Amino acid sequence: MTFDQLSALYHQPLFDLISQSRAVHLEHWRGAEVQRCSLLSIKTGGCSEDCAYCAQSAHYSTGVEREELLSLENILAAAKRARSQGATRFCMGAAWRGVRDGSEKFERVLGIVREVSRLGMEVCVTLGEIGPVEARKLKAAGVTAYNHNIDTSPEFYPEIVSTHTFQDRLDTIAAVQKSGMSVCCGGIIGMGESEADRLRMLEVLSNFDPSPESVPINCLMAMPGTPLADQPPVDIFELVRLIAATRIALPKARVRLAAGRTRISREGQALCFFAGANSIFYGNKLLTAKNPAADVDVALLRELGLHVESETISPRPVATAL
Repeated sequence: MTFDQLSALYHQPLFDLISQSRAVHLEHWRGAEVQRCSLLSIKTGGCSEDCAYCAQSAHYSTGVEREELLSLENILAAAKRARSQGATRFCMGAAWRGVRDGSEKFERVLGIVREVSRLGMEVCVTLGEIGPVEARKLKAAGVTAYNHNIDTSPEFYPEIVSTHTFQDRLDTIAAVQKSGMSVCCGGIIGMGESEADRLRMLEVLSNFDPSPESVPINCLMAMPGTPLADQPPVDIFELVRLIAATRIALPKARVRLAAGRTRISREGQALCFFAGANSIFYGNKLLTAKNPAADVDVALLRELGLHVESETISPRPVATAL
């Protein structure tokens, strides 16, 4: 969709917008199902990038300690626990600029992916920048989807990050698409950007070919010690409008209500689900930010008449090499 189309859509009366997005949602999805994803930080802190929102950046004093890559045993235990609690996707994030073929850390990640993929869940990783070779090897190891958010509009991006460019993000996404992995790509709102920046972000996402399989919409968790520590919470109606516009622009994508749910009321989350969000992260922590407790999420979904998607992918033999 074009920016002008998205702007006209976004700025119509709220009830008209969410009525339209609800109709689109029900056309493409089971309206009562919500996917629960589990997210584990497998390598925390010490990142060389200067993303202004991130507590894991080595550029800022946030109290987040640098940790080494978790052991395979600890990661498998977390994945099995997530599966037993109803997760159909297990996501692993590492605070790196990127990974390169032939490095020790990349080989360790490939081994971890092979083992996790045997558990019958979708496997998603976010490892920073990768190229075509790394993408092919991750795909062969069993990665279902690669997360690499564009964060915001191309115009606002330099205000948030200086150590890499918006085009760097697009290059990684192109490598992921070429490999056959699904793309999980969204953004963060509440960083000081305008509503026009949010729509430009959505314009870029809606013109990916192929379209992203899932679109996380994160509300900034203002982390002490980062340049964005004093940003106010996002207005709930602005969030609902963006969720609705995303659902219409990307009807076949999962729209994931991601970081920031601890600052959204139950009623606000309900509006987001009605407007088209159909996936959440669950668990007490998302990388370094707080998240609603799993039992709180279960109670909310039950009260809304929603239920957790229970389908899993079948375990399969995993290639050990290309």
